[in-house]
Amino acid sequence: MKKRIVVTGATGQLGSEIKSIWPSDSAYELIFLGREELPLDDVEMIYARLRKYDPDVIIHAGAYTAVDLAESETDMADRVNNQASREIAKVAKECSAKLLYISTDYVFPGDVSLSLTEDQDTDPINAYGLSKLQGEQGIQAILPDSIIIRTSWVYSSFGKNFVKTMLNLMASRKSINVVNDQIGSPTYAKDLAKAIQHIIKSDNWQAGIYHYSNEGEASWFDFANKIKEFSGLACEVIPVDSNAFPTVAKRPKYSLLNKEKIKKTFQLEIPHWEVSLKEMWGGL
Repeated sequence: MKKRIVVTGATGQLGSEIKSIWPSDSAYELIFLGREELPLDDVEMIYARLRKYDPDVIIHAGAYTAVDLAESETDMADRVNNQASREIAKVAKECSAKLLYISTDYVFPGDVSLSLTEDQDTDPINAYGLSKLQGEQGIQAILPDSIIIRTSWVYSSFGKNFVKTMLNLMASRKSINVVNDQIGSPTYAKDLAKAIQHIIKSDNWQAGIYHYSNEGEASWFDFANKIKEFSGLACEVIPVDSNAFPTVAKRPKYSLLNKEKIKKTFQLEIPHWEVSLKEMWGGL
């Protein structure tokens, strides 16, 4: 009998990558739910809409991700990232389904210059990060057997992201300024999709919080420079401090994720971010 996997956030970067690498097969039936099928802001209806699928596994990749807008739409961010996640956990519990939830490096304040392990103290500095952390906490309270994967700087050939923004700017300007004092590592959504597929197919379900991004360390300036190199565009990339780009929501200065736990637990090999960025070029 096929295992039924329900994926939320079907049209997002990660949902789209999961769909591209994992069609339904003899062992798994995958059901992809976007905003029309499962509007996460309609919290009161989530239980009824999701319960009817009777899932064996839920990959909860849907989220409110407008970081700056979340500062003025705190209620909406909370509904989608926190309250909706709790409802999804309730469905998973009733169906005896496995739940894998995608979270973010923004649960950390970014004030420690060390690669961040899963037990590092959380203390979000913006509303988006707080809503995602509360989603984590709600899921763990309802369904302790869940897996939570925090990731960072996600990009893909699908949707809007930093890579596509940089390409558009570089194609239309002689120079651009990019911050060089925020440190982390990009995550190619296809690599994360493959890691999730590996975890589910391995039948080695080890509940807990895990970190996943591509290997290596970079600033946004480093990331932009590598995009320029691979694209062959002539635009000059100029490094600047974050204070040159004031944003509504504060960003963590340092959010490099330590991946040792997920690599050891699930025997995962994680590509370096430069290798994955180059691989993505074939999908553009």
